[in-house]
Amino acid sequence: MKQISIALLGFGNVGKAFVKLLLKKSASLKKDYDVEFIITGIFTNSHGYAINSAGINLNKALEVVDSGENLKIISDHYVEQLDANNFIYTCSAEFLLESTPLNPFDGQPALSFIKTALNSGKHVVTANKGPVVFGYKELSEIAEHHGKGFYFESSVMDGAPIFSLFRDALPAIKINAVNGILNSCTNFLLGLMEEGNTFEEAINQAKLIGMTETDPSADIDGWDASVKLSAISTVLFGIPLTPLQIDRTGIREISPEMIKEAKDAGEKWKLICSMRRKDKNLLYATVKPERINSSSPFFNISGTSSFALFETDILPGLGIVESNPSTETTAYGMLADVINIIKKYY
Repeated sequence: MKQISIALLGFGNVGKAFVKLLLKKSASLKKDYDVEFIITGIFTNSHGYAINSAGINLNKALEVVDSGENLKIISDHYVEQLDANNFIYTCSAEFLLESTPLNPFDGQPALSFIKTALNSGKHVVTANKGPVVFGYKELSEIAEHHGKGFYFESSVMDGAPIFSLFRDALPAIKINAVNGILNSCTNFLLGLMEEGNTFEEAINQAKLIGMTETDPSADIDGWDASVKLSAISTVLFGIPLTPLQIDRTGIREISPEMIKEAKDAGEKWKLICSMRRKDKNLLYATVKPERINSSSPFFNISGTSSFALFETDILPGLGIVESNPSTETTAYGMLADVINIIKKYY
C-alpha cells in the first residue's frame, strides 16, 4: 500500500473539510486505490502551524483549531516566526494543498507559495483561482519541468468537473463560448430578495450562515465571478485574461422594486457570466445582472447552485449544474485532483 504525505497551506473551512473527508473516506481509499494518506504539516495564519513527519493526529488538529488554540501544541517541530515559504521547504510532503484566501488582483501570495512548492519537488493542488488566472502558464511550465502535477479543479465550481472534463474526457474538442452562474453567493442573495428581503437584509442573513465574508464586496461587486471567468478563458480557451479586463457589473444596484417588477412579470434577476471567442480572439467577456424569463436555462438555478453552459464545435450545449454545494464539495474536488495526480505520476 502506498503512503502519500500531504501538507496543508490554509486550514479554514475548506482545509478542515478536506481533513474530515479524508477521515470519512479512509477505508474506501485504501480498498479502492491501495493508498493511505497522512498529513505531515498544517500551516495557518491564525492558529500557527504543526509539522510531524509521521503524520499529524487529524482529529486533534480539528479540535485544537476549533477551540482557538495554536497548532504548535501538536507539532514535533516548531520554530518561532516560520513563514509559509519556509514551512513548504521544511515540511516533508509529496503534495501541497493550498486553500488560502483569494487575491483577485494579482493572485499573491498564493502564487508565490505554489511556485515554491513546485520548485521544492511537491505536487500542488489548489482551490484558489487567483494563481490559476495570474500564473497558469508559468506554474504549468515549472510543474512540467519538475515532473509534478499542478491541478485546480475546485477553483471554479467546487467539486464539479470543469477542467478535468475537458482535459481528460473530451479530447480534441473546441470550446467556443461559455455562459453561466458562477457565483453562488449572489445567486443566494438575489433569491432572498425575491422572498421580500432588502439587499442589506439578504447580506446579513448570508453572513449569519457563513455564506459570505464579513466584507462581501468580492461577491456582490462581481470580482469572484470575474476571476472564475478569467480562469476558464486562461485554461480552457488558451487566452490569458484577468478580471480587470472583464466588463464587470455587480448586483449592488438591483433594488427590491426591480426584483418585484421582474417577479410580477414571471422573470428573475441573475448575475450572468458570458464569454465567447473566435479562434484565438476573445469577442467579449462580461459579468453582469440580467433579467431572464422561464425559457432561460438559468431560470431555475436557485439557492447556492451554479451552472456552466458550454458551447463547443461538436456539442452545441453542454451544461454542468452543481446544486447547493458545501465546503465538502470543494474538498472533494481537491481530493479528486490528488487521486488523478497519483494515477498519472505514481
